Amino acid sequence: MKQILRLSLLFLLLNSCGTSKPTEKQVGIVNDKTSIDTQSKSSDFIIAFGSCNRQNLPQPLWEPIIENNPDVFIWGGDNVYADTEDMEKLENDYKIQKSNAGYQKLLASTEVIATWDDHDYGQNDGGTNWEFKKESQQKFLDFLEVPVNDPRREREGVYHSKLYTTPQGSVKVIVLDTRYFRSDLTMSEVPGKRYEPDFTGTILGEKQWKWLEKELKDSRANFNILVSSIQILAAEHGFETWGNFPLEVEKLEGVIQSSGAQNVVILTGDRHISEFSRKNVEGLKYELVDFTSSGLTHTYTGFTGEPNQFRTGEVVSDLSFGLLFIDFGNKSIRMQMRGKENVLQQEHVEKYK
Repeated sequence: MKQILRLSLLFLLLNSCGTSKPTEKQVGIVNDKTSIDTQSKSSDFIIAFGSCNRQNLPQPLWEPIIENNPDVFIWGGDNVYADTEDMEKLENDYKIQKSNAGYQKLLASTEVIATWDDHDYGQNDGGTNWEFKKESQQKFLDFLEVPVNDPRREREGVYHSKLYTTPQGSVKVIVLDTRYFRSDLTMSEVPGKRYEPDFTGTILGEKQWKWLEKELKDSRANFNILVSSIQILAAEHGFETWGNFPLEVEKLEGVIQSSGAQNVVILTGDRHISEFSRKNVEGLKYELVDFTSSGLTHTYTGFTGEPNQFRTGEVVSDLSFGLLFIDFGNKSIRMQMRGKENVLQQEHVEKYK
């Protein structure tokens, strides 16, 4: 009987696909469980990630995330929206998020690591001068249940790394902190543009830069995943981006190139839209991809367009999470944006040498 029902549903689906054209936002198709399992089994390591998550809003994406069987989930920042000097409120916001039934299910099945962005840091667009950053850091680490003897408990900033080893190869995840040390932003007087470039400031700060250089130089991983809460390659939009500090972008590209680290991929959030950016960096044997995934509970639904010279594909402005299906044998990553009910919104496959 179940087989008959499956065949009937397939017949209806084929007929509907032949007579209707998907809207622009319906870029992909709904994958059934079989195709999800097939994709998972054909991948050696799976990363899921997402950002911009209001703890008091419905959170419909945890189940689809879990369906893809990720080996790790990475918070990309704005994991809760607190924007407060009140550490008791911040702690309560984290408790609200942690009590979410879907998120609890993810925690029971998948390892979770994270960085933060401004709203969980505590101040909108906040940087190094946020006076409660030390207290906020401890609440963030409490949320992640980081042990009391972990270096992050004593070190300034939430940056850290973790190596994942499989029989087929290894992946190093390097999580950056783009808040704790970031210089003040330069306000713009241009209508529709929030900030202007600063050629003297820093995003990572001296200590974090030295740490990152060593992490990349010492890495022997087949793939290196660099997590930044704000976009790195997209710079023209005038909001928060590494592009507000152009020399920091140049420095990062130089560090990646000179380190010899294999196959660096950038994951970002913050923007309430999702997109792929791709750049040919001098000295790299592969294209540098910045995969932006945002947001988990709310998005820029009024998005009508903005420049990004490095964009490949289209902008997705629906609820979205990101997936990386890593294949060590083929030296490739299948990158996907997915939404409610596991709808495939957009896909990009990057082949490495």
